[in-house]
Amino acid sequence: MALEDSTNSTTSAGVCVVSRRTVQPSRSGEATSAVELKGETVHLTPWDLQMLTVDYIQKGVLLPNPHTGDGDGGERLVGRLASSFARALGRFYPFAGRLAVEVRQGTVTVSLRCTGEGAEFVHAVAPGVTVADVAASTYVPRVVWSFFPLDGLVGAGAVAGSRPVLAAQVTELADGVFVAMSLSHGVADGTAFWHLFNTWSDMSRTGADAEISTPPPVLERWFPDACPVPIPLPFGNLDDIVRRFECPPVEECFFHFSAERVQSLKARANAEAAGAGSANISTLQSLLAHVWRAVSCARRLSPADETTYTVLVGCRGRVKRVPQGYAGNAVVRTTARATAGEITDNGLGWTALLLNRAVASLDEAAMVGSLSSWHLDPRFAYLAGFWNPAMVVTGNSPRFDVRQRLRVGRAGGRAERRREQGRR
Repeated sequence: MALEDSTNSTTSAGVCVVSRRTVQPSRSGEATSAVELKGETVHLTPWDLQMLTVDYIQKGVLLPNPHTGDGDGGERLVGRLASSFARALGRFYPFAGRLAVEVRQGTVTVSLRCTGEGAEFVHAVAPGVTVADVAASTYVPRVVWSFFPLDGLVGAGAVAGSRPVLAAQVTELADGVFVAMSLSHGVADGTAFWHLFNTWSDMSRTGADAEISTPPPVLERWFPDACPVPIPLPFGNLDDIVRRFECPPVEECFFHFSAERVQSLKARANAEAAGAGSANISTLQSLLAHVWRAVSCARRLSPADETTYTVLVGCRGRVKRVPQGYAGNAVVRTTARATAGEITDNGLGWTALLLNRAVASLDEAAMVGSLSSWHLDPRFAYLAGFWNPAMVVTGNSPRFDVRQRLRVGRAGGRAERRREQGRR
């Protein structure tokens, strides 16, 4: 493990940054020979490129009572997590690289170069913040925004100044610790994010040479035959695809649904949709339909207003050439449409069926076809496009393999934040 440590105390919103360091991939403890290969280039697929225009994926875990009571417990904790982070980065070594742009004849190509420069690792303290301040509040406290590194940076923005595509931050609270990670959405999706986080978690609990249960990632990108590699983007400059968007201040919060309530929604949705064919409405589709109807009412949409619900659909398991351990982006968007009056008047089952059909329309042929033709008319994701009162967007998934096994003390609750999602 190679570490460059810089101790410089800075303060933001009650959070004091104690140190920043660069963590490079470590060979120690690797079960395979996968280590940084300086000079290797990972060409980005359309699934990757379309996400260069959104914020980094930002999530973290909240763990109470991490220390043993000794005075240097925090430093030892941070050192141990930095060491295991380096070993995890040894498996995901492309994420220690940097995005690079090549301009040629009026086009630009973007790639991830495995330079081995490393990821950013931040140690911070927030002595005035407790676990209860974060976990017990209905709304997410503003201080939580300061728990995440590289906040507000979009994927394309990392090219300027050769910013890292990956960063982690360990913030000591008054009675706990918040461990956060930020990863460019231009190089990975939520499934790959949690694969890396779980690898880090496993390695934090084991010795340097121990085997871990989390399988290694599949680092090779997949392109359909009709897709050029690398993909030339028809722009003179990468900045041409970036749209700066300053969202107005809003409150962020989590809504919790009991298992009983969710099952009741599913039963009701399937009963109401029984006469519309043989479609089986899933638990998630039932819940999202309930949210869609509630949001449309809360926003007082006119019955004639078109309202949409956009969801991200995973390609792993749907596209044969994309394995479960694929360490890039493998998601596509699909949208259900109706008027506010239709989803209000026709009921939960009818609304859930709209979502069901939107997801069902994305079979393997549709997914591969859109990927093959994307370079002919490249389109990108923009947060500004989701900022519409008639639009609802869900970009997360309850199927993410989220674990809480970082070796910092007793396991606690989970908190997360994802700035690139559309909000209320």
